[in-house]
Amino acid sequence: MALSPLLTRPGAVAGAGIDEGVAAHYGELAKEQRTLLNGTAVADMSHFDVVTLAGEDRISWLNTLSSQALTDLRPGQSTQTLLLSVQGRIDFDIRVLAAPEMLWLLVEPGQGAPLTAWLQRMRFMLRVEITDVSADFALVGACAPQPALEAYPVWIDPWPQIIGGGYAYSAPEHPGVERPWFEYIVPVTELQDAVASLDLAGMLAVEALRIAAWRPRFGFETDDKTIPHELDLVRTAVHLDKGCYKGQETVARVHNVGRPPRRLVFLQLDGSMHTLPALGSAICVGEKVLGTLTSVASHFEAGPIGLALIKRNIDPELELEVVDGAERYAAKQEVIVSTDAGQTAGRFTGFIRPPR
Repeated sequence: MALSPLLTRPGAVAGAGIDEGVAAHYGELAKEQRTLLNGTAVADMSHFDVVTLAGEDRISWLNTLSSQALTDLRPGQSTQTLLLSVQGRIDFDIRVLAAPEMLWLLVEPGQGAPLTAWLQRMRFMLRVEITDVSADFALVGACAPQPALEAYPVWIDPWPQIIGGGYAYSAPEHPGVERPWFEYIVPVTELQDAVASLDLAGMLAVEALRIAAWRPRFGFETDDKTIPHELDLVRTAVHLDKGCYKGQETVARVHNVGRPPRRLVFLQLDGSMHTLPALGSAICVGEKVLGTLTSVASHFEAGPIGLALIKRNIDPELELEVVDGAERYAAKQEVIVSTDAGQTAGRFTGFIRPPR
C-alpha cells in the first residue's frame, strides 16, 4: 500500500491494520476529535479505494445489481448501496456519488480491486466502463463543508436519515450525528496543495466520531454472515420497494415475516481500566458468550465506547462484559437495533427524504 504524502505532516503517527498508509493521529488525539467535529480540521482517508462507472447503462445496470433504488439519482446526489449474496449477506458496502458522466463508487481500503472484478463479471454486453482509480484519487473526510475543497466532488453521508424506501430498525431516539459527514474526492497529485491550509485529524478521530454516531463500517461490523437488518442499514442502503436484485428475497423475508439473528449495540465501557479491549473480544454475561466487540475507541467526551454485534434477544437491561484475555471490561449497552426487529413494518418509518 502506498503511503499518504500527508504522513510528512509534523507529529504524524502512521495507522495500522486496515488504516495503514495514513495517519492514526498527529499527536493530539482529543483535540483532533474536537476540531474534526467542529469542522475546522479534515481527515486524510487517501487509503480508501475509488472505482468509477461510465457508460450509458451505468445507473440502470447498477440499480439491477444493488439494494438501493438508483434510477432517479441525479448529478451531485449521494447515496449508499449494498451488493448482497444470494443469502442476503453483505458482500460490498458502497458510497455512491453521481456525476454528469459517471458514478463515483467509494469503498473500504482494499475493496477496489475485488469490487471491480465482481462488476466486470456482471457487465455482459451492457454499455458500462468500470475503472479502479484508487491509485489516482484520495478521499478527504470532514464534518462540515470545506471552502478550500469546494472544487472537488463530494459524497455526503445520508446517515442516519431514512431515505426513500428505507426503514429504521433502531428506535426513534437515534442520536444521529452532530454534523453531517463529507468525503471529498481529490486527485492524489493535488492532495498536499488542496489541504495545505487545513488542520488534519487522524483516523482514530474519524473512528471515535463514527462509533459515537452508531455508524457501522464494512469489515468491522460485518462478517460473512451479516445481513443489513442487523446493522440498521435498511435506513440508508436498502430500498424495500424496488425491483429484483440478488439477496432481495432474504431482505424482504426478514423484514416482513422474520427477525434478524443478531443486533448492533452501542457500548459505554468502564473507563477505570485505562486501556481499550481488542477488536474481536467476546461480549459476555458471566462465562456465556453473547457476541463480539466490532469497534472500539476513546471518545474525547464520552470516554471509552464501542459497537458490538450480539444475539438479538439479549435483554437490553443486562450489564455486559467485554472479555479480552484476562481483562474484563464492564459495558453498559444502548439499543441500536431493537430486540423485536423484524415483523414490524411501518413502526419506525421516521423522516423520509431522497438521496443527497
